[in-house]
Amino acid sequence: MSSRNVINLERTDRHIESRTRHPGLNLGAAHAEEEDTREEMVFGFWVFMMSDLIIFGLLFATYVTMLGGTAGGPGPKELFEMKSVFIETMLLLTSSFTFGMASLALKYREDKSRLVFWLVVTLLLGVGFLFFELKDFHTMFDKGGVPSRSGYLSAFFSLVPLHGLHVTGACIWLLALLGQMAVHGLDAPVKTGILRLAILWHFLDIVWIGIFSLVYLGGLS
Repeated sequence: MSSRNVINLERTDRHIESRTRHPGLNLGAAHAEEEDTREEMVFGFWVFMMSDLIIFGLLFATYVTMLGGTAGGPGPKELFEMKSVFIETMLLLTSSFTFGMASLALKYREDKSRLVFWLVVTLLLGVGFLFFELKDFHTMFDKGGVPSRSGYLSAFFSLVPLHGLHVTGACIWLLALLGQMAVHGLDAPVKTGILRLAILWHFLDIVWIGIFSLVYLGGLS
């Protein structure tokens, strides 16, 4: 065999390897036909996440420029209750950990009971986060902190509730996946759905860290 043929074979091997080697979750031999589809789907989801990141980046920039624009209305020191915000932060960060445990259960355990357990715990933590966030918004409204009161509050309510809306969507998606799992079992679409939802869930945690640091802690400084 000539050296040129050897080089071509090596290139073919590398190409095949790049098509079949995937980071993170493996569907396994039972779903081998789904591997390439999953790779394209996850890549597309990452692109969607990047577009979402740009939107949040613009809203963060708007919030920073409007920090002084209270127009004589209530500002961060009058409106924020940090105890509640801290609870929200702990709930969301813990949910990221429990989702990680669910991903490990999906990858390494045969039975799905532990996976379902961690997903349900994650869902409850997400719902708890939304409960405290809505309670905070209600408290702000009672103090006169409505979106139309000032440019600052308009910027706040453009950014923070959008994140909450994403968490709501993620909780509904998780609920749908649990329903799919109950009806169809742990098949390839459910596995790829959990993988994409994990990306979204961890992304929302990162965005919340930005909100907690810049909006809440930065607003009080």
